[in-house]
Amino acid sequence: MRSSFLFTSESVSEGHPDKVADQISDTIVDLFLAKDSEARIACETLTTTQLVVLAGEIRGKGIYENDQWAPGVLDEIEAAVRNTVKEIGYEQSGFHWESFRFENNLHGQSAHIAMGVDESGNKDEGAGDQGIMFGYATDETPGLMPATLYYSHKILERMAADRHSGAAPFLQPDAKSQVTLSYENEVPVAATALVVSTQHAPGYCEKGDNADAAKYAVLHDYVMGVFKDVLPDGFISDATKIYINPTGQFEIGGPDGDAGVTGRKIIVDTYGGASPHGGGAFSGKDPTKVDRSAAYVARYMAKNVVAAGLARRCTIQLSYAIGIAEPLSLYVDLHGTGTVPEAKIEEVLPQLVRLTPKGIREHLKLNAPIYKKTAAYGHFGREPEGNSFTWEKTDLVDALKAAVA
Repeated sequence: MRSSFLFTSESVSEGHPDKVADQISDTIVDLFLAKDSEARIACETLTTTQLVVLAGEIRGKGIYENDQWAPGVLDEIEAAVRNTVKEIGYEQSGFHWESFRFENNLHGQSAHIAMGVDESGNKDEGAGDQGIMFGYATDETPGLMPATLYYSHKILERMAADRHSGAAPFLQPDAKSQVTLSYENEVPVAATALVVSTQHAPGYCEKGDNADAAKYAVLHDYVMGVFKDVLPDGFISDATKIYINPTGQFEIGGPDGDAGVTGRKIIVDTYGGASPHGGGAFSGKDPTKVDRSAAYVARYMAKNVVAAGLARRCTIQLSYAIGIAEPLSLYVDLHGTGTVPEAKIEEVLPQLVRLTPKGIREHLKLNAPIYKKTAAYGHFGREPEGNSFTWEKTDLVDALKAAVA
């Protein structure tokens, strides 16, 4: 294991076209779970210039039964989608919450999938799909997340807060960040490169027909201030390479500048490349889909292992088969930082958390409308609040310590 190296992660803002799609998809998940906590939802979203398209398969009481929509639900769907785009802040000629064209192509869930997944008789609820899922934790930051991703998210969260409050009125919703850190003895010690590309009001650019040097200086100085506020003292130096809107101009953005699709930012959603990823997206899926729920419980277990002091880094893999309740495998890797054998942790974890889809949902209280807020700035490393981000709790620590003693 290397001890000194450079590592990079990126983030994208709530106004990035793919994140707009993710938030719309999870808006639908929340809308339906609020009506029926056992609803089945697989909602994909496409966004482009003045257009939002929904597609996927759904089922739920008071939502879609016997191949028919419940009264009023179609209007609720469109209103919820438009409100999500309004909250993000899109009121541009190329993408406006009030005037974009809307298509709803959601339809009933396949009866054959339902047959394999639903609980019936002596059959436990099966996984909604096959696949592999990973969870990861590291002691690099207080939230036990990779530092490069943590700071990438924090930069954009700060910029979005300032845009919404009016403190930075020249910012527009679409933005990306990237952070490269130097590690020594596996500890991040300095920023070697920082990148922000942000959509901006006309003139706040250094290139283009309406470039205004004074306005660009305002934007540049503002972003530099965010860097300095977010990164630890001493991380930024004269040697740090800084790139702020390196193309020179970024006025056309969001779905008008580039199409967005649900599930295209899965590395931003998880660990910024510091951990493997099983490939399945989260947004738009109800918690019977193990792409989502098993990835959440894998993070939950990995975080508790690190929080318990059993390792400084932990990766956990789970695997499932569609229609089968129990996981096919559980794998733990402590990356040479563990204080107990990996095999012992593999033995103990299933005794503390039932790793069937239903067991995960019940343990983490996932059958609730809690997902829209996960769809921007990461599903992990967030503060648990009530039933939100329950997979970030460290309530297994004492039990883990006792079980491996």
